[in-house]
Amino acid sequence: MTIPIYQADAFTDKLFGGNPAAICPLDEWLPDETMQKIALENNLAETAFFVKNETGYLLRWFTPELEIDLCGHATLASAHILFTELGYNADTINFDTIKAGTLVVKRDGDKYSMDFPSRPPFAADKPEGLIEALGGKKPKEILRSRDYMLVYDTQEDILDMKPDHFALAKIDSLGIIVTAPGKDVDFVSRFFAPSAGIPEDPVTGSAHCNLIPYWAGKLGKNILHAYQVSPRKGELWCELKGDRVIMAGKAVTYLKGSIEVKG
Repeated sequence: MTIPIYQADAFTDKLFGGNPAAICPLDEWLPDETMQKIALENNLAETAFFVKNETGYLLRWFTPELEIDLCGHATLASAHILFTELGYNADTINFDTIKAGTLVVKRDGDKYSMDFPSRPPFAADKPEGLIEALGGKKPKEILRSRDYMLVYDTQEDILDMKPDHFALAKIDSLGIIVTAPGKDVDFVSRFFAPSAGIPEDPVTGSAHCNLIPYWAGKLGKNILHAYQVSPRKGELWCELKGDRVIMAGKAVTYLKGSIEVKG
């Protein structure tokens, strides 16, 4: 069986920046085990698979280790490939998902705007070993939604962090978000998910489902500009709209090809 595959860098307008995702358009679902093996072979933070349905597309995301409930950058990358490579002509795409409901992506000039659920984080107890695994610096706050989120004083605190990924993988959480006010933007962040096979995710849309409501409340405004300050870096234009968050970003195509799946 021959399956088309694309790779795009999301939340950037520069090749080799942002967050790379693999995208596999399908006529029908492959066995879950096969999709997981493809994601492991790709060895990217996420591989997205989608199948056309009556209202748009069914969408699923796999890390090298497991299927996840929500992924922003691979959703943006999937929309980018549909718009630029697969002849999708409308300005809006509906992606139906298993656990995150319907995600709407709109083309807006050179950006793609995504409508995602807001996931405000709440105060959480400090799990054993977490602060030590992040280098020992004490955060201002520890919160949690799906992922732990630690808030620090400065952008330099986030840039200087050198986490112990082996120790972080022992924390009972899909991911760890660290964040602080930004110098030239409203806030910055990084995201670590070694338990899901992702030591550091370059740009993480799902983390911004937590970050946007938090910083909107702290800064007293609903329209925000953000950087994820991983080595590859990524830029997001954000808005809090009730129980939804809007994230806009750019994308560039890196690879177009096919894979052969036998058996």
